[in-house]
Amino acid sequence: MEMRFALEGLCCPACAAGIEQGIRKLDGVDDAAVNFSARKLVITVKENANSGRIKKGAAKVIRGIERNVIMVPGDKGGTGAKLKRRPVPERVFFLAAMGTGAALFIAGLVFDFPPPWRFAVFAASYLFAGGDVLLHALKNILRGRVFDENFLMAAASLGAFAIGEYPEGVAVMLFYQTGEAFQRLAVNRSRSSITALMDIRPEFANLREGDGLRKVSPETVRPGDLIVVRPGERIPLDGVVTSGCSALDTSALTGESLPREAEPGGEVLSGAINMSALLEIRVTREFGESTVSKILALVENAGLRKAPVENFITTFARYYTPAVVAAAALLAVLPPLLLPDALFADWLHRALVFLVVSCPCALVISVPLSFFGGIGGASRQGILVKGGNYLEALTRADTVVFDKTGTLTRGVFTVSAVVPREGWKDEDLLSVAAAAESNSTHPIARSIVDAYGEKTDGIRSCRETAGKGIRAEVSGRVVFAGNARLMEEAGIDAETLKALEGPKGGTLVHIAVDGTYAGYIAVSDEPKPGSKAAVAGLRAAGIKRIVMLTGDNRVEGERIGRELGLDEVYSELLPHQKVEWLERLEAEEHGKKLIFAGDGINDAPALARSDIGIAMGAGSDAAIEAADIVLMTDEPSKIAAALRVAKRTHGIVWQNIIFALGVKAVILVLGALGIATMWSAVFGDVGVALIAVFNAMRAQRLPARGT
Repeated sequence: MEMRFALEGLCCPACAAGIEQGIRKLDGVDDAAVNFSARKLVITVKENANSGRIKKGAAKVIRGIERNVIMVPGDKGGTGAKLKRRPVPERVFFLAAMGTGAALFIAGLVFDFPPPWRFAVFAASYLFAGGDVLLHALKNILRGRVFDENFLMAAASLGAFAIGEYPEGVAVMLFYQTGEAFQRLAVNRSRSSITALMDIRPEFANLREGDGLRKVSPETVRPGDLIVVRPGERIPLDGVVTSGCSALDTSALTGESLPREAEPGGEVLSGAINMSALLEIRVTREFGESTVSKILALVENAGLRKAPVENFITTFARYYTPAVVAAAALLAVLPPLLLPDALFADWLHRALVFLVVSCPCALVISVPLSFFGGIGGASRQGILVKGGNYLEALTRADTVVFDKTGTLTRGVFTVSAVVPREGWKDEDLLSVAAAAESNSTHPIARSIVDAYGEKTDGIRSCRETAGKGIRAEVSGRVVFAGNARLMEEAGIDAETLKALEGPKGGTLVHIAVDGTYAGYIAVSDEPKPGSKAAVAGLRAAGIKRIVMLTGDNRVEGERIGRELGLDEVYSELLPHQKVEWLERLEAEEHGKKLIFAGDGINDAPALARSDIGIAMGAGSDAAIEAADIVLMTDEPSKIAAALRVAKRTHGIVWQNIIFALGVKAVILVLGALGIATMWSAVFGDVGVALIAVFNAMRAQRLPARGT
């Protein structure tokens, strides 16, 4: 069972990591994950655990780490959190304190005060600028949290005062507080811009009641209800248009700028904007199951599935700070003891530089923010990535395996030939086949029913076998309609099937009636318009091997493979055989990742088994649930776009890691040599963090094709 909470007021990445670790240690908790960027907490509870006790324990952990954070049940923050936080008075108090501290600091530098007064002026300036930092450091020490940023800054600045460097001690606090303010501003702006990418949640629905309308919450509308959407309004729920014709802006769902036409009988998705005319829609799914709700849930929860590099940074930060603090202590103590001319004050000053630069906030903030931005940017293009771990896995993919029908091809079949055996007429064979297939939802079955075009009856029983076909009792006769494997069950030998040569291309549906072969019906499916370009795009993105697995016959599968330029095609596969082939292909990867793309319910096992499963958004719910990435459009070209997003995000993450660690390493070396000042150390902390956050914001933008 999962318990979900919003964490109102969470602005400290180190606190987020501490909350996550603390809650994991609670009795009855199987796992806990904090999404710092989205301010979400998900607790996975063990079976038969006391959820009420866990909730109280989690609240206690949060209070012990950061009292300003409020745990609100569900995914929405409560109004109480806003009342308790009082952001405006706190901001005014902060600005007043910083202004007074800065004024006293300037006065201490400009005027030549006698020693006692000089100390008093700088001490007052220090308390105004950093009094809250000292207070937080003391509170955290009492809670057992020593190595946090407040303690490091307090120790460094007080150390500067201890050796008589009053201006430097105040400067550390002033620049630290200023940098932190800008950092919070940048993080909040980044969060807001990412959230704005997915600002598709509908606020209301116009429910039809008799001749009037009533504005209601979308959550209260039920399937079958009629709603009215005026021009300029967002469609609140999935449904079918009953009256009106209009153009829809679906860019927030699919990333496509061209409007889509909506007309009576057509399906519309929640989240789209009605552009031109009034529409009346019959709701088909309640809000919790609607497209917009699923998209929001996927994006909001994506940050909980962390990439390996995120977990590495969290672990690294836990050891990095204590290690640098220990090095600072040794740097302050050992040289004066071992070197004859070493001055304690000089080496203490160098050690204080270590303390200031030892905070890993630049990494702890920017790395998850980069992944969150990449996921948000991808969602704007209609690519829903369920976690940073899948985004990172995409960068190591070199093989893409496709299903055929509905993924690379249109999935819209048409009957191209009816070939009866002697004793049967075309219309009789088509009639029997249509009756047998009438209860099936498979695209091939529907094409045969549509080709017959008349009402069918006389069906008493029907059994469908995935990957083979249908056995039905029609007007007292046993009818088998399917592929060659089904004909074996009907007692038809392979030589009989070869007696009639089929047309070049097309899928063959063989028909047997009462154990006698009656003929076959050929149906054709064509590649999607963008499939060939999608294959070329994958090769440009670095994919070395493109394979297609299909349950269709070998002739048809190879025809599609040649037309699209695929490397390998494996045909006539049952769903479990697709999984077996995936396992064979994965065994040949040697550390690389394999992508499987499909859309049908029969693809769900392969989607779940592959390293990275990609489902088409118009496919079955089972496929979407099993997949790691969902394409809101049926365009396979979006896979190449997802690869570009992943590589750009991966690049930004490592830019931040190398930049932050590189600058800190340089400052540590210069500090040990006595060259770096406390001012440069402050830049190495908050300045680097600020630059890293701004760099992370670039992940929101989809890179240009080919980059």
